[in-house]
Amino acid sequence: MKNNPYNLTFGKEPAEMIERYAQSGEIMDSFTSERPPQQVYMITGVRGIGKTVFMTTIAGEFSKKKDWLVVELNSSGEILKELAAKLYNARGLARIFDAAGIDLSFWGIGIKIRKSEPLTDLSTAVERMLERLDKEHKRVLITIDEVSNTGEMQLFAGAFQIFVRHDLPVFLLMTGLYENINRLQNEENLTFLYRAPKIRLSALNITRMSASYERLLHLPQDQARKLAELTRGYSFAFQVFGYFTFRQNGDMEAALPEARQYLDEYVYDKIWTKLSPRELELVSHIALHDHKEVSRLKADLNLAGNQFSVYRDRLIKKGILDGSRRGLVTFSLPFFEDYVREHTEEV
Repeated sequence: MKNNPYNLTFGKEPAEMIERYAQSGEIMDSFTSERPPQQVYMITGVRGIGKTVFMTTIAGEFSKKKDWLVVELNSSGEILKELAAKLYNARGLARIFDAAGIDLSFWGIGIKIRKSEPLTDLSTAVERMLERLDKEHKRVLITIDEVSNTGEMQLFAGAFQIFVRHDLPVFLLMTGLYENINRLQNEENLTFLYRAPKIRLSALNITRMSASYERLLHLPQDQARKLAELTRGYSFAFQVFGYFTFRQNGDMEAALPEARQYLDEYVYDKIWTKLSPRELELVSHIALHDHKEVSRLKADLNLAGNQFSVYRDRLIKKGILDGSRRGLVTFSLPFFEDYVREHTEEV
């Protein structure tokens, strides 16, 4: 049996994927400029939209550049300490740091350097390391997946703000759900994150998805187009629909019930439990009554214009609603309205 070209594993770069050239090009151009206009990008979007894969792809491009070092950090760990350790243990750098008298032995990193006092402040230690890398004409790209507003993340972000202010060659890519990034950037001492550009990943190109289905699933052009349109451009649905259609030997109709169940269990259940009561009320009303007009929704739910806008905009930023058509809101996720109808009694 041939290997399935589509992948259901979250965060893993699939064999078949649709590139986001415009958005990745923006980051690449910014970071590689002689005087970078930005040193931080925050990548956000709904679960399954492809945030991790997008970041991993960009990190892979930078790892090919000889003057760049890519460091992947765990958002739930001791972030600054992990950064210091990974910089020290990168190939060939321990010798450089030791020669510069950067003693990290206090933190259990490296060796005790004679005639040097161990550095007891992690932020200072990393800053010294970055200064040394700057003299070596190297740049550092840090990637952090699924950030949230933790004490460790706040500590790291505060230190990173200092590194940028001191014009050090360090760059940061972070992914996270809208609500998690929003809480982090609203911390009073992290205002630089509020100003950092955010890339909200949107729908993939339907034509390119259709071409993929036609080529790999051997579907007729009209069926490939129909399957691509059913995904609504949702990245994970592109993989899920392709995966189960491949397993069903190209039988799209047989694959859809399995694909829909998979989306429900692995994505929609998690999204549903994170919605606030007002958000649940809004999405339930849209699904049950098939109302898409903003004016009608405001009247039915007895919400003032500014109240409605708050919840609508939040759901759009979360990647659940699409507000691209003036005066209308629709669901961004495939078959999510069916999921909502089936679960409304739980509200």
